[in-house]
Amino acid sequence: MKRLITQKLIEWSNNPKRKPLLLRGARQVGKTFSVKEFGEKFFKGNLHLVDLEKHPEWCSIFQKDLGPTRIVNELELILNTKINLKKDIVFFDEIQSCPRALLSLRYFYEDLPELRIIAAGSLLEFAFSEISFPVGRVQTLTMYPMNFVEFLLATGKDLIANKLLEGKISFSTPVHEMLLEELKKYFFVGGMPEAVLTFVETGKLQSAFEVHRDLLLTFRNDFSKYGKFTDTKCLDTVLLSAARYVGSQIKYSKLGNGCSTYLIKRALEILTDIKVLHKVPAVSQVGVPLAAFASTKKFKIIFLDVGLFQSLAGIPVDFEFRKNNLLDIYNGMLAEQFVGQELLANGKEGLYYWSRENKSSNAEIDFLIIDKGEIKPIEVKSGAAGRLKSLHLFLKTIPEVKWGYVLQQKEYGELPGHKLKFLPLYSAGNL
Repeated sequence: MKRLITQKLIEWSNNPKRKPLLLRGARQVGKTFSVKEFGEKFFKGNLHLVDLEKHPEWCSIFQKDLGPTRIVNELELILNTKINLKKDIVFFDEIQSCPRALLSLRYFYEDLPELRIIAAGSLLEFAFSEISFPVGRVQTLTMYPMNFVEFLLATGKDLIANKLLEGKISFSTPVHEMLLEELKKYFFVGGMPEAVLTFVETGKLQSAFEVHRDLLLTFRNDFSKYGKFTDTKCLDTVLLSAARYVGSQIKYSKLGNGCSTYLIKRALEILTDIKVLHKVPAVSQVGVPLAAFASTKKFKIIFLDVGLFQSLAGIPVDFEFRKNNLLDIYNGMLAEQFVGQELLANGKEGLYYWSRENKSSNAEIDFLIIDKGEIKPIEVKSGAAGRLKSLHLFLKTIPEVKWGYVLQQKEYGELPGHKLKFLPLYSAGNL
């Protein structure tokens, strides 16, 4: 299945000033597959895989000095192959299993810059706690589940997928309705590669749901690895509870029945570190950068994947899938999860929402992003312009904001007098 991160790998490889590349992301999002496929396609198979989780004994290579020439020499002996410094790739997979391997990346950058080094891992924060991360000497990319365009490519809808990639957001009514139908499927299948592949092969949603259950079980079984960092039962409780509050401001007391506030916070930190959850902080004042105005106490949650989210939440699929308006499905929670997930996958990791509270009235906007220095407020809802009270208030309060964006069921439209653009829900990635 085609992954858009391949283009970024090509750009990295062709950059004469490239640094070792660290590919981050949750488990099972396709990091290893994408790197191996890239090596096979563009380097004629000259990719040398060093799986540090499968072969923990190889970590001893990094226990001596971290000289890259010595490390390469030892890898050649272990792998029984020559490594061409200018033409090959060395791929350290599951590098979190060997923190000193992470530390060695700085010396590859300084002493062997001609050798292409890719490292990938899913639990890197725990490794970072044991070493000083080589800031400035490593390039980082974060990989997410397959986005909607990648889903269309996987299901054979190449032509329309490429139109979305080109930035097109306005289509004829039949094409618009076809895209909405495909998006509904994506709401329930999600973007975890194994679930998408199973759906493509069988054509059955139920088959994808079985993959979701297996993946969730894998994630939850992994919790035993974090026992020295937090209470694993509380970790499981927080994950299950979080599925009920996507799109809502989080209160710690609702997340961990029977757990202390400290354990709930720690569990949430770990779930964020391993990329299963993503925190979306609130801002009440707005400026560039938004991070300067972000609250540390008020936030919402986005799940790793919309398919995993609907499975964990126990959504009654037979009932919800029959709904025609995607914004009505599960009270709009799947739509908001989808938009947040699309923004993250398309590089908008600085994701926030606007929340103003005062005695007379409260106001909230679903998402705020910065794009090329421009603040973009984004609402995910149906309804006429007159019902978008919070967005109108935001645009009036901050007149320098050029447009407000409403992601909805209908086709593209604009109201310049109100500074509003109405975008079809499937075009969220184009923001």
